[in-house]
Amino acid sequence: MKEKLYRFMMGRYGNDQFNRFLMILAMICFILSLFRVPGVYLIGLLCLIYAYFRMLSRNTYKRSLENNKYLQYEYKVKRWFAGVKRNMQQRKTHHIYKCPSCRQKIRIPRGKGKIEIRCPKCGQTFMKKS
Repeated sequence: MKEKLYRFMMGRYGNDQFNRFLMILAMICFILSLFRVPGVYLIGLLCLIYAYFRMLSRNTYKRSLENNKYLQYEYKVKRWFAGVKRNMQQRKTHHIYKCPSCRQKIRIPRGKGKIEIRCPKCGQTFMKKS
């Protein structure tokens, strides 16, 4: 039985990160459909069908391009959340202001009173409380 499965999958694309994402999305949609959310069951079913189509496809070049595109989007999302996390951690010790002329972000330590800030990008100075 195992040998037949190996022979069947030979030359086919198989599983990758994008397929795992589609399967998880399908499971989430199926769980949401239990709460009578309209249309979510159909979306989950389409995700599951597309995941199996990708898994059994023989066009490995196109499937790997799709996976690379997904990984690029995933990296952007992860980088954005890392930036938000970093900003939240820095808010305890620093203020983050924007220059009024060029909108450059400037990080100033807290607890220094009212100070004059000079923008490193455009050279404009402005007063802010730290």
